[in-house]
Amino acid sequence: QDYYGKELQKSEDLKTNACVTSARPLSKALRDALECVHEEVVARYYGCGLVIPECLSSCRILDLGSGSGRDCYLLSQLVGEQGHVTGIDMTQGQVEVAKKHIAYHMDKFGYRKPNVEFLHGYMEKLGDAGLADESYDIVISNCVINLAPDKRAVLQEAFRVLKPGGEMYFSDVYASQRLSETIQKHRVLWGECLAGALYWKDLYSIAEEVGFSPPCLVTASPITISNKELEAIIGDCRFVSATFRLFKVPLGSRAGPGQVIYNGGIMGHERELVFDANFTFKEGEVVDVDAEMAAILRSSRFAEEFLIRAEGANAAAPQGCCC
Repeated sequence: QDYYGKELQKSEDLKTNACVTSARPLSKALRDALECVHEEVVARYYGCGLVIPECLSSCRILDLGSGSGRDCYLLSQLVGEQGHVTGIDMTQGQVEVAKKHIAYHMDKFGYRKPNVEFLHGYMEKLGDAGLADESYDIVISNCVINLAPDKRAVLQEAFRVLKPGGEMYFSDVYASQRLSETIQKHRVLWGECLAGALYWKDLYSIAEEVGFSPPCLVTASPITISNKELEAIIGDCRFVSATFRLFKVPLGSRAGPGQVIYNGGIMGHERELVFDANFTFKEGEVVDVDAEMAAILRSSRFAEEFLIRAEGANAAAPQGCCC
């Protein structure tokens, strides 16, 4: 709270690139939407790139660690007036910045009533903030789960508030090994999103324990630390900024492998949908998928965007969407 509420006043105050690594090139639609966000909200934002999934019209989205609200105001435009975006953050000063600009953005977007709200609270305890079971289509998070001491509680709560077929789409920092106590207790490294990074293999085991589908890696990029003092403390550990997607797949949706054809109906991805590092779907093209991906597409908001044929999949289809 002190680091993000007092010590950092703007993005340029960060000491590493851990929290500013871009996940994907921005489309024109996203660049245009970002230009509509108030300059103070953008200046006080410390996330890594943009964490914006596809197929968002009329969705209910929860942003964990929403900070000054930049992603929420961007998503507000993408879900439309019939959708809804909730941001929750533990730093009161950041929540106040976000709340201050609600009227400005609703007026700019031409909405008759607000479709965003901001809550002060903890992502490990969403129930304390009044968030009910199965109340959101999507949960996003942008480089903040590493700041939570109990990562399992965060994923458990995200799973709880997601509707069946819902998705957790999030960017975070991961380490090549489990971190020493010296690193974990370093104040600046914690604030810079490194000291709290999960060992990447632990994400897979925690996701499985909680009930999510195997993590689908979307993008990953190495983190550079241009600070000799911090590099000396870290030693041979390496860090990456990575975006994953997890799905709350209902048990009844799991069947065998299949073949899918993308209909090409998603705004901004009409010809091609890059789903993750293993699966790219081109409009009208038959793609063999394993049982896990077939279940994800069948049970999620993507179901209406695909023609899904059960069975008959080629045995050479990739097994599992994780990399």
